[in-house]
Amino acid sequence: MAEPRWDVQCRDPFGRDRALTVIVDRGRVVLVPPPGASAVLSAQQTRRLRQALDQAAGRTSE
Repeated sequence: MAEPRWDVQCRDPFGRDRALTVIVDRGRVVLVPPPGASAVLSAQQTRRLRQALDQAAGRTSE
């Protein structure tokens, strides 16, 4: 079965569309930044990231 994955849309500092990816790997939450390793998020995108992180944390084996 594929590991759970969430993509959160964002922009880089230059205004280009990018995405932060949240995955669960071997019971750990992994946050994969966009190329360039920085992301600019709106308030709505920040809420989506929080939701994705909460969902990923719920899938880990503590």
